[in-house]
Amino acid sequence: MARMKLYYSPSSPYARKVRALALLTGLDKKMDMVNVALTPVVSNADVDKHNPIGKIPALSVKGMDLFDSPVICEYLDTQHKGRKLFPRKGRARWVALRQQAMGDGLLDAALLVRYEGFLRPEDRRWPDWTKGQMKKINGVLDQLEAESKSLKGKPNIGTITIACALGYLDFRFASHDWRSKHSKLAKWFATFSKIPAMKTTVPPPA
Repeated sequence: MARMKLYYSPSSPYARKVRALALLTGLDKKMDMVNVALTPVVSNADVDKHNPIGKIPALSVKGMDLFDSPVICEYLDTQHKGRKLFPRKGRARWVALRQQAMGDGLLDAALLVRYEGFLRPEDRRWPDWTKGQMKKINGVLDQLEAESKSLKGKPNIGTITIACALGYLDFRFASHDWRSKHSKLAKWFATFSKIPAMKTTVPPPA
């Protein structure tokens, strides 16, 4: 198998999904990691060559560029002979994909809040925008708490994504005490976070 090249940032939760899946499947040994710096307003020339959207993660393999974490993760899951992290059929597949959608949705909202407070000039910030995104975050947390039993079992793309999303809340929103109202979810996350692939990919201190 040809070596792959992953463009990523240690602080990116979407890239963390890819890195965790690579570690769980052993594909990290066939992957060169390229740490890049960029923001929505400051592009990176290397990333732009491999993703016209200018976002990470981006994966270069066999003369082809793949981007967006769901696409990269599903591709990687076809490149190993172990247990598949994308269930192939039946209800299990749709449960895992739905969980991935919730985790990615939480991250999408959290990133928008982060950019609003960190990148946008203070005199242009819109409090109602931030409030609306936080409502989405809390809505996902409430749903995951209600469905916490479905998170148990061996890791799959859904639970990996959710764990990366919760880890991002801890990383960038430490003051948001999501655990107090979501004790079942917090208990699951504490256990899942002990998986070596998750421990290895924890973002550096903010």
